[in-house]
Amino acid sequence: MPSSLVIIPTYNEIENIEKIIKTVFELPVPFDVLIVDDGSPDGTGQKVAELQNQYPDRLFLEQRTGKLGLGSAYIHGFKWALNQPKGYEYICEMDADFSHNPADLPRLVAACTNQNADMSVGSRYKNGVNVINWDMKRLLLSYFASKYVRFITGITLTDTTAGFVCYHKTVLETIELDKIKFVGYAFQIEMKFKSWKSGFNIVDVPIVFTDRTLGSSKMSGGIIREAVFGVIQLKINSFFSRYPQKKSIAQV
Repeated sequence: MPSSLVIIPTYNEIENIEKIIKTVFELPVPFDVLIVDDGSPDGTGQKVAELQNQYPDRLFLEQRTGKLGLGSAYIHGFKWALNQPKGYEYICEMDADFSHNPADLPRLVAACTNQNADMSVGSRYKNGVNVINWDMKRLLLSYFASKYVRFITGITLTDTTAGFVCYHKTVLETIELDKIKFVGYAFQIEMKFKSWKSGFNIVDVPIVFTDRTLGSSKMSGGIIREAVFGVIQLKINSFFSRYPQKKSIAQV
């Protein structure tokens, strides 16, 4: 089994953090865990530091000062992962609130290894609509946002805004992380779009998404506006950009 890491960004997730970490470590397939905490005032970072005593060499913590955004947290985590001597082959991203089922992590990795994919996306919309506990307004917003992204960009994924993703390390080494612009949920769209433009093979993996039962959502009007207008900006910029391309086997 290749070495795999899951990155979980946190801000005020004290209700969920211990349980999500222990659930990942109980999986039949081993994953290391990196928590990137943005200075949570509720003690999330301190709880992770305590848990590190139980999981030496498997649980890692990067603490940042201030709420710097989802996208920058993942970029921080990706760079950390690529510099580790363990040589993580697969690097996953997942929310802390159990909206993504940790039991699906092995499925994301397996989708890459079994389907010759460079990246797999946990899709809420691959087989119909598989979302639990969202009101109709939010569900329609999410569903049609993904349709909108597909229409503007041409990308064929069924869930372009998904935040449950597995990357082969070569994707993150190739797509120039320092040039990722967005920090909110548009970050998820930008990562998929640039990976696709770089020639990487991306597959959908059907999942069931369950809205959080503990803690509070980080969604805001500004995040939504960034996503809506950011997609248009991505498409326009693509006409004037050259994307680093996936290396062929002969080049590796």
